[in-house]
Amino acid sequence: MLTNIFLDQITFLQIDNVQHSVWHQAHRCLLDYMAVCIGGKREYRQKTIIPVLLNLGMAAHAMELDDGHRRGAVHVGATVFSALMVVAEKEKMSSSDFLFGAIVGYEATIRLACAVQPENKLRGYHATGTCGTVGAALGIAVALHYTKEQMNTTLAAAVTSAAGVLEMQEDDSDLKPYNVGRAVMDAVAAACIGRSGLKGPKDPLGGKRGFLNVMTDEPHLEYLTDFSNARFGIEEIYQKVYSACRHAHPAIEAALTLRDKIAVKDIDEIVVEAYRLAVAGHDHTEVSGVSSSKMSIPFSVAVALVTGNAGLTAFTEDAINNEIVLNLAKKVRVVENEELTALCPDKRASILTIKTKCDTFVKRVDYPKGEPENPLTQDELEAKFRGLAMYGGLTESECEEVINEVWKEDFDLSKIMKFVCK
Repeated sequence: MLTNIFLDQITFLQIDNVQHSVWHQAHRCLLDYMAVCIGGKREYRQKTIIPVLLNLGMAAHAMELDDGHRRGAVHVGATVFSALMVVAEKEKMSSSDFLFGAIVGYEATIRLACAVQPENKLRGYHATGTCGTVGAALGIAVALHYTKEQMNTTLAAAVTSAAGVLEMQEDDSDLKPYNVGRAVMDAVAAACIGRSGLKGPKDPLGGKRGFLNVMTDEPHLEYLTDFSNARFGIEEIYQKVYSACRHAHPAIEAALTLRDKIAVKDIDEIVVEAYRLAVAGHDHTEVSGVSSSKMSIPFSVAVALVTGNAGLTAFTEDAINNEIVLNLAKKVRVVENEELTALCPDKRASILTIKTKCDTFVKRVDYPKGEPENPLTQDELEAKFRGLAMYGGLTESECEEVINEVWKEDFDLSKIMKFVCK
């Protein structure tokens, strides 16, 4: 049965066999998670009715700056680390168990997402909510040393809880991060059920009414049955520097590269050629709110060209009321390029063409900053943390305290959790 094979592969992963480079990447992902979570919590500071479990996941996804995986089309750290954070303190989890649970949580989330994409997204599911629920639950189970039977029950409970639809990002909705927050709550609940002694069905993944048959008609089973590839999923993560949907990042980077050569007033037309999945849902030129602006490639390109910025402060109420940006966004067309579609998801590339009164400028970006082929340096990652953490209310000295602690091989969980969970 597929579930049994998948869990065999998961349990075969051993903490003592994880290479130093993988542990280092887990530390990097933890620091990146803390940046987006601490910064994002500012967005919900006045929303006192939101419980902590929900708040962590929502905060980590609120600014569209959390990490992700391009083949799986899924954000990972926001669910996995949030769920582990909640459980770690109560269970007095060691830092090594915590990080190993994260490594496995990333692995499970990414493999499940790769197994159901792209059809899962085309059906309207948000893999961060669906696959993230399951992966985060299994990360907890591994960190707490569950038996295989307990892991099967955890998986079953997570599978039946898995949910999240992409309609939450439409119009002026603020509820896209809710898909993540709910995934965190359900992952923790599933892990509790897993330890209860209750039994789940034998094949919650591959059964006739199981996860795969609900989520896709074309499952890629090799991602669930063969873990022999050399790299862990966490090593294939991208980390974001632009506060917009990842589909917009190649075009944003191209715009920032060309910006100094072009006067905005001279622009007649802008064409963004992209792969198919980047077009639908991301080609709107009218934005109805901050969340809508982050999903819009035309707005993202326009704000980058006008302000030279596509970070957190580029996507604000002031920005979406900036007439220069709005007028320029209306000059942007997003079209499918079949060559780029064929390259996706190995490459999520865009070609930006800007036509002015006197000239035409073209820039192609295959791997925007933060992709595993073009990673953030340690200095860049720490700078991202400082910027977002101070936006979220930390002092400079508190930022340095977190950074220094996270890089330790055997860090003190309580010293970093106090800044995330307070």
